[in-house]
Amino acid sequence: MTYKVQIDDLVREATPAEIAEIEARAAEPTVQEHTDAIHQAKQSARTKLAALGLTDDEINALLGA
Repeated sequence: MTYKVQIDDLVREATPAEIAEIEARAAEPTVQEHTDAIHQAKQSARTKLAALGLTDDEINALLGA
């Protein structure tokens, strides 16, 4: 895939290094994806801790909620 970059008024094709950087940034998770992953992990932890018999107060103390 080719990419065009614009620097000031100059538009040109991106170099291989610039293409690699663009693609690496596109592959990074967004802030929302990261936040969703943390939320899902906490929900999973809550479920597992409850299954072990911990109370909601104990779970909240452990998870800092």
